[in-house]
Amino acid sequence: MGKNRLETFSDGVLAIIITIMVLELKVPHGDSLTALSPLIPVFFGYLLSFIYIAIYWNNHHHLMHTVGHVSASILWANMHLLFWLSLIPFATAWMGENHFSATPTALYGFILLMAGFAYWLLGQAIIRSHGPDALLAKAVGNDLKGKGSLALYLLAIPLAFYQELLADAIYVLVAIWWLLPDRRIERMLQNQHQP
Repeated sequence: MGKNRLETFSDGVLAIIITIMVLELKVPHGDSLTALSPLIPVFFGYLLSFIYIAIYWNNHHHLMHTVGHVSASILWANMHLLFWLSLIPFATAWMGENHFSATPTALYGFILLMAGFAYWLLGQAIIRSHGPDALLAKAVGNDLKGKGSLALYLLAIPLAFYQELLADAIYVLVAIWWLLPDRRIERMLQNQHQP
């Protein structure tokens, strides 16, 4: 099976996830700037989650450039990733509506942890399907960035019950870390095409 169908489906799901999240930004009753103040936590939750979905979309796009053929394990690993990403709108809404309180913040971190783990599993399925000398295996190496992100989520989840703002700061930090271009796959693709 080719990868185009998997990419198209994944792109559609991610677009729907963003659409669902923006629907949580309800129009306030009133025409003053103060009418917007109750929406501030909801907006910041949306902004953070939008950035996370954009990061996953970008990285998924790069990841698919390393795929020559799609196996059943790649399909199921991709669906597993999409499952966890599809829960982000719920956690985002709950966290924003409750002003980033402990339990919603911890749940948000758990979903980020599981999405990160699912992304790692997808990468492993691609490597298994394409062999140990696969382009992706060479590109990610020991995957310090991926494993470091999972470790930070594991730290933030219990921290949310003691210091919600610090847990939120960790989620922002991981997002910033991934916003910085991760050029590992791009470099490998460029090296592969150079004579």
